[in-house]
This record gives sequence, structure tokens and C-alpha cells, in this order.
Amino acid sequence: MKIKTQEQYGAVVIELKGNVMGGDDTKEFNELLHKLIDEGKKNVIIDLAEVKFMNSSGLGMLISGLTTMKKENGHLKLARTTDKIESLLVITKLITIFESFETVEEAVKSFSK
Repeated sequence: MKIKTQEQYGAVVIELKGNVMGGDDTKEFNELLHKLIDEGKKNVIIDLAEVKFMNSSGLGMLISGLTTMKKENGHLKLARTTDKIESLLVITKLITIFESFETVEEAVKSFSK
């Protein structure tokens, strides 16, 4: 899995690419979130457009990220989920926990409401 970050209008967009399988990636992802929190950046969007596959550990990584952000009064939202990932979120009922948006722009706008 590759992680790329960029800032857009007061939100941090984290692009995940490849296979999200947890493991070592989870540590890197959590360290990134804690770094953002330390910098006072609490609006995070996870862009999933380039994710090919996600297993239960990958889902756990996202849930852990959501919990981390909520504990710090932050937000973690999903954007551009592929059909495969969307169906995974529906099957696991996690679609009810995560705010999910069609585009990164919609997710960014949701922070200003």
C-alpha cells in the first residue's frame, strides 16, 4: 500500500493506493494520523479511488483511524470508494459508521457545514 497526503481547504486528503492489508501499513497510517493531530489538523479524508483490495485488517485500520480522530475531536471521512470497497462497507455494516462521499470535493465541503 502506498500513502500520499495533500492539503485542501483546511482538510488533509490521504490517498491510499494498492492493497490495504493492515500489518505494517497500519503502523504507518496511525503514525501519520497522530502526526496530523499533533499539527492541529483534524479534518481528514481518506481517498480510496486507487485501492484495489482491502481485507479485514485493512478495514480495522480504517476503524482505528476513525476512533483515533474522534478521540481528538477530529473527523475522518471516506471519498471515492470503489464499488468493491463500497460493497465491503455495506456487507460489514461499516457504511453506517463512516461518512462516505462520491468526490474529495464533496467531502471537503462537508467540513464547512
